[in-house]
Amino acid sequence: MSGTDATRVLVIGGGIAGTAAALGLDKAGCDVTVYEAHPDTAADIGAFLTLASDGMRALAQLDATDAVTAIGFPLTSLRLLDSQGTEQAHRPLGEVTDPALRFRCLRRGELNAALQGEAARRGIRLRHGARLVDVSDGPDAVTARFADGTTVDADLLVGADGLNSTVRAILDPEVRPVYSGQRVFYGYTGTADDAGPSGAITFVRGSETTFGYAVSPAGQTYWFARVNTEALLADGTAHQAAWREELLPLLRKDSSPAADIVAASVGPVLVTNATELPLGTPWHTGRVLLIGDAAHAASPATGQGASMALEDAVVLAKALRDLPGTQAASVAYEGHRRPRVERNITVSGSLSRGGSKPARQGSPVVARPTAPDEGLIRQLDWNTPLSAVPPEEH
Repeated sequence: MSGTDATRVLVIGGGIAGTAAALGLDKAGCDVTVYEAHPDTAADIGAFLTLASDGMRALAQLDATDAVTAIGFPLTSLRLLDSQGTEQAHRPLGEVTDPALRFRCLRRGELNAALQGEAARRGIRLRHGARLVDVSDGPDAVTARFADGTTVDADLLVGADGLNSTVRAILDPEVRPVYSGQRVFYGYTGTADDAGPSGAITFVRGSETTFGYAVSPAGQTYWFARVNTEALLADGTAHQAAWREELLPLLRKDSSPAADIVAASVGPVLVTNATELPLGTPWHTGRVLLIGDAAHAASPATGQGASMALEDAVVLAKALRDLPGTQAASVAYEGHRRPRVERNITVSGSLSRGGSKPARQGSPVVARPTAPDEGLIRQLDWNTPLSAVPPEEH
């Protein structure tokens, strides 16, 4: 597509999902503009994430590998400790033989800034300070109205505005995130006495917590803890010095390295509710479509949220490239993505609840495969038409 024939797409949300979608849509020949409510690049609020090999594979298809491997650090193995600190398992993590596909640990804000920088380098339009207030869907175009009174028409509006999506609220105000049973604590420590092998992410099965940490090449420990307890009030996210003191007694019930790591942490501790969207919620209607957490937020227990959003970006771009019209593309995108992401919601929710059911009964919980998913590889491969990958393959 080119010139006046290019599909005009508005992406609402300049976070990971929205900016990655813009990279894919631009590569597919669409005329894309991103509208972000924040006045500038969103600041790093303190949390970090891991990109799995599937997320790194999606980045490669978006030609964005170099932008992301310039930040963070690779993870090549997974280590499991019991509550006494005894190693129970240590195995390779993801596709370690390919440096471009290795798991990667990085701060969320760094990833967002890197993707936005890559979008700017490609000349993709990104409008900051544009807060969506309404959407009007018509037979020939969709119209977005912003808080400053401006309106913009397009062939498709993509809601990539996260867990508390304005686009989703306009489409279906009854769909809201639900608490999945855990608070998640995040922090950083200058040093770790028991860092473990280089490039490892270590999980500790504590008596009261699930704890994880990884040490950067510079010696900084990135750590998190998941605790089954009641939900935080208000928006569910806060920085408080008291959070460290709340967490430490739980960790000190065990003899693992977790308590010492948290006790030595520097800077604020972030605490957030683990939440998810119920299965089966609508993703699109007419010329409006949801991706990323706006469509299928899962609890963070599987660590797949960002990777799933990057996969979405590739598949949506391929759908618009390969299929005639936005309606056909939206249906194909959902058909290819829903089984995989809802399986993740189910598995992650089960882990957060310690084995109980997610918001709605879904597929049986099974172990995540260690071998690359050949169906997913074909789904993400830019040179493989989406029509050549039946949805049931993955």
